[in-house]
Amino acid sequence: MARLSGKKVAILATHGFEQSELEKPLEALRDAGADVHVVSLEEGEIKGWDGDDWGRPISVDKLLSDVSSNDYDALVLPGGQINPDLLRADKNAVEFVRSFWNSGKAIGAICHAPWLLAEADIVKGRKVTSFNSIEKDIRNAGGLWEDSEVVTDMGLVTSRNPDDLPAFCSKVIEEIAEGRHEKRAA
Repeated sequence: MARLSGKKVAILATHGFEQSELEKPLEALRDAGADVHVVSLEEGEIKGWDGDDWGRPISVDKLLSDVSSNDYDALVLPGGQINPDLLRADKNAVEFVRSFWNSGKAIGAICHAPWLLAEADIVKGRKVTSFNSIEKDIRNAGGLWEDSEVVTDMGLVTSRNPDDLPAFCSKVIEEIAEGRHEKRAA
């Protein structure tokens, strides 16, 4: 299936990403024909979190400092507790996320990754979901939180946890393939 042939997707992550929440979307997007880059704050490898311990490393394809949203058609943000917390403290990572939104490009965020969306001022007035422990954070940022497997609002795709990955990956692929998103106001 090459629904995403010719499309480029960035997966923004750093150490402590939820293993399955990076690996499954990466595999699904590549299987759909997309050119996918793991983008991070540092070169080399980043290490995932799997269950209750460190997981497998993933090779970094591009440094955040060397890319922009103009290089990609969509963005995927894996969760885990550590990864999005580190990224939301990095102003360049937050601006990278915001620039995808302002350009009208699809964004997928799962688990704790909506923390990054809140930091980038994207969730206000949007229907979103997340891992249940950050529901209050999302609501406090103005998000219209709901407890659903996958929630989509103007090309913003969110899911709760690794159990939702099949629905999350499918919806992210659909949103990228349709590419019907308009430029959004900052």
